[in-house]
Amino acid sequence: MSKEEKDIVSIASETPSPPPVPEKKKFRWTVSDDHSPPEIYNWTLYLSVLVFGILGSARGLDEGTVSGSLAQVSFKKTFGLSDENKTEDQIANLKSNIASMVQLGSIGGSILAMYTVDKLGRIRALQLTCIIWVIAAAIQVSSKEVGQLYAGRLIEGLAIGQTTTIGPTYMSEVAPRAIRGLCGCVFAGAVYFGIMMGYFANYGTAIHLTGDKQWRIPTSLKIVFATAIFFGSTFLCVESPRWHMKVGNPDKAAESLGKLRGLPVDHPYVVGEISDINEQIETERREVAGNSIFSLFKEVLFVSSVRYRFFMCACMAQLLGQWSGANAITIYSPELMAMIGVTGTDKLKWTAILGVVKFVSAYLGAFFIIDFLGRRRALYIGITLQLLCILYFAIYLTLVPEAEVEDAVLTTSQIHAGKGALAALYLSGTGWTLGFNSVQYLIGSEIFPLKVRSFAQSWVMVFHFALQYSNSKALPKMMIAMNNSGAFFFFVGVLILALLWAWIFIPEVSGRSLESMEEIFSLPWYQIGRKGAQLCPDYSEVNKISYHKENAGQAGEIQYDDHHSKASAEHIERR
Repeated sequence: MSKEEKDIVSIASETPSPPPVPEKKKFRWTVSDDHSPPEIYNWTLYLSVLVFGILGSARGLDEGTVSGSLAQVSFKKTFGLSDENKTEDQIANLKSNIASMVQLGSIGGSILAMYTVDKLGRIRALQLTCIIWVIAAAIQVSSKEVGQLYAGRLIEGLAIGQTTTIGPTYMSEVAPRAIRGLCGCVFAGAVYFGIMMGYFANYGTAIHLTGDKQWRIPTSLKIVFATAIFFGSTFLCVESPRWHMKVGNPDKAAESLGKLRGLPVDHPYVVGEISDINEQIETERREVAGNSIFSLFKEVLFVSSVRYRFFMCACMAQLLGQWSGANAITIYSPELMAMIGVTGTDKLKWTAILGVVKFVSAYLGAFFIIDFLGRRRALYIGITLQLLCILYFAIYLTLVPEAEVEDAVLTTSQIHAGKGALAALYLSGTGWTLGFNSVQYLIGSEIFPLKVRSFAQSWVMVFHFALQYSNSKALPKMMIAMNNSGAFFFFVGVLILALLWAWIFIPEVSGRSLESMEEIFSLPWYQIGRKGAQLCPDYSEVNKISYHKENAGQAGEIQYDDHHSKASAEHIERR
């Protein structure tokens, strides 16, 4: 080799090679839970949660279909909503009766759930609900007069009222603590899946069909959903291990928990969780003897920690949420579209898009916010966004009242402001799904002790549907008496109060076991919301168990921290 060639080789060997091009990583959603066995996240759990979660579509499908039906010419003609002999007040009263009859029935359904959920079990209660739902839908589809329609919607309420106890209770009981918020929000998101399906069914039939088919076909979707959920619960779901323990079947409880966690029944993780459940049940039995209705009422009303949870957390979430304006936008959205100048079938089209926005927002909140940012931050973000959007909508209705007049001539700036009002409606729906809607079902199902969980959640849902009934009845008349803008300014005031309530009274409970809630709510009331999570770490048995993966490809190791003991009452008081 010549000298020149050697020099070239020498230079080439000294030249640094270019850095390797980094491989693009594909986005993948994962659960942040490094200290639990990976087997606990499995298809048995996911399918069980999915079936009970879809139960939330019962309420959403009704709200979605009835909102469009009330705007359909054929529906108005059949049930007297277009009768020229009726006054404006009579039409508003008839419309509110039709819309709110399900909420009235749901009050009875929530009371019925107190019996069915604990006596029949979570799965059998769900199946009974599906049967009632099918019967109610069949009555509505065949209705030719308003009395039969009332009856069908009242019976449907008996089913829907039970769903809001059955679904959240089951999912909070079977979900691992790291994804309990996500699982609970599957139910809340399914409400908007049902609304979206109802909205698009209304829009599709309005374009392609005529006559009574425009509202009968969307209503018949309820039969399809109920049948699918019934058979899904029969073949895909595992009964709640906490219910088995409550009724005195520890062997079945361990078997169910093993299936849901994908682990053998003698695995330390399963044994630890069963131990926590059993400890809570035994503690409750010692503190409050008996399991009668009287003893349950006594615990809810006279045990201070449970009373705080019932009134200041669960019931206040329902009161503020139902009067925040979200219900008005969901049920009367076609009429609200008309207020900003949208006409004809475009009202149903833009309403359907609103359903998509709420559906997507609900699951974005479920996957990325409720467990990862926490309950409190989710409420702050959602309420603030909802407040700002409804405030804009109220101001628009004040400044441009003529927009709702058909064939009104608007200036260019008013037209642009109207588009902003439409966007505000959509974003307010996003705020609602991220905030109140994510938390209102979840909070009642996870904060109560096991003994009163289904009982308290049922009464919370009674309050929920009583508020929704009064809200649906009052809204048409509010918009007449207070003007449209006045009603929305009222909602703004409620949302300001809601922000203060969330800051003072709601503790952060994401990532905690259900059995560790008692310590937070035993604090003085003024510490629970703002300092509860910091003062009371999770000292449950299952929290002592950790999973450590030594090396890739090797089996993990389960470790038990026996020194991780509970803080004393004196320690908490000193802090």
